Amino acid sequence: MQKLTFEYPLNTRSPRIVWDMISNAAGMQKWLADKVIEESDHETITFTWGQPWTERDTKQSRILEIEKQDHIRMLWDYHEDTPEAYWEMRIVESKETGHLTLLVTDFAADDDEESDLQGIWEDNFERLHRVSGL
Repeated sequence: MQKLTFEYPLNTRSPRIVWDMISNAAGMQKWLADKVIEESDHETITFTWGQPWTERDTKQSRILEIEKQDHIRMLWDYHEDTPEAYWEMRIVESKETGHLTLLVTDFAADDDEESDLQGIWEDNFERLHRVSGL
C-alpha cells in the first residue's frame, strides 16, 4: 500500500462550510457520489456511483474517527483486512494567511491504482468547486 496525499485549496475561510460538505451524507452526495446514505448505525456510509438505469457501483465505508470541523477518517469495506489503508478528509488552515485547504489521504495498492486515484480525486475536487464554489 502506498499512502497518497492530495491538497485542494479552498475559496473560503469558514471551516464550517467545508465541514458540511465532507462530514455527512447530504454534503458528500453533492460531490463524491451519485447517492450517499448514512446507515442507521451512524458508523457506516454507503456510496453509490451511477444512475438506476445504468451500471452501478456501491461501496461502504466505516467511520473510524471524526473530529468536528477538522477531519473525518473512514475505511472502505474492501480494506477491512488492511486498517492502515484508511481514507481521510482534513481541513487545514494556514497560520500565515488563514486560507483553508482540503487535505485528502488515500491509499493505492499499486502504481496503476495510484494514477486512477489521482484522477478520481481531481474529478471530485472539480465537482466540489462546481457545486459549492469552494
